[in-house]
Amino acid sequence: MKRKIIQFVSAGKAELTDEPLRGVADDEALVENEISAISAGTERANLMDLPNLGGPGAAPGQFPKHLGYSGVGRVAEVGKNVRGVKAGDRVLTHWGSCHSSFNYISENNLVKIDDDALPSEHAVFGVIGGFSLGGLRKTRLEIGESAAVVGLGILGVFAVALCRVAGAAPCIASDLSEARRKLAMSLGAHHVFNPADADYIEKIRAAARGGVNAIIEVTGQSVALKQSLGFAARFGRVALLGCTRVSDAAIDFYQEVHRPGVELIGAHTQARPEQESRPHAWTWRDDARAVHNFMSDGRIDMAKILSAVHSPLEAPAVYTSLAQTPQDFPIGAVFDWRLLK
Repeated sequence: MKRKIIQFVSAGKAELTDEPLRGVADDEALVENEISAISAGTERANLMDLPNLGGPGAAPGQFPKHLGYSGVGRVAEVGKNVRGVKAGDRVLTHWGSCHSSFNYISENNLVKIDDDALPSEHAVFGVIGGFSLGGLRKTRLEIGESAAVVGLGILGVFAVALCRVAGAAPCIASDLSEARRKLAMSLGAHHVFNPADADYIEKIRAAARGGVNAIIEVTGQSVALKQSLGFAARFGRVALLGCTRVSDAAIDFYQEVHRPGVELIGAHTQARPEQESRPHAWTWRDDARAVHNFMSDGRIDMAKILSAVHSPLEAPAVYTSLAQTPQDFPIGAVFDWRLLK
């Protein structure tokens, strides 16, 4: 028996291919995938073989690469040591998952989806939305504090929705794209701004009544971090949720960080507890469950975030688009593996 799998075969090029299935290990579940979510930032970095990759995928210069760390599917088979799920359960899958018709997943990287009414194409964003929630938690945002989300890709739009859930007042968002700024407004942002404006920093400081208490930087661009420090409040907290792979903007750490008491907080998803949640630092599984709850009760409107559903057969064209015109790539894009049947 074989599985279909998407792989990056060279810089800028992807293909759908076949691969034999193997036996299931004692601590694994074999999951038949329904949906896999595209994480545009991470996947483009690997697709284009950018420096300082880290995280999922292969090291720079090594192909093929298999990406896609978030999926939803049905358990087909479990190893003898797996106790938390059984065949037929619908699950969210994380590390070990990839864009494939079947995945082998350890039990620690599974979350059973309890809400049967939650569509798989929405539930699949529980992992990615959990990244945003983890970054927000690290800012220790309190009800009534100002918050700003810098960069409105998939992580950023979830962060905006979650800032509203958490009681940010005001909730501010910024991005170069007018369409993304409009999306942020529809998800609850009180103010949106264009970082290209000459008075961008002054506008945000005014909207936040002097400075922003909690900032979630999601662009991964050094210049955006420098701008963020310009509108951070005294004792403000900046969560670095985006992967800043190239440090090419000079920051005066004494004037912009040290003197005003600003905190810079690493918010990579792997910088979180593995087994037990605690205040401001939850496990990925608990964060994913929380995001699913917000989807189910309507506090996160997934109809606004899900923006493209592709057949895996379209993978070569999808990744050509991501490689060549990333600014136009859909915010919430997924592969639907059910379309192959």
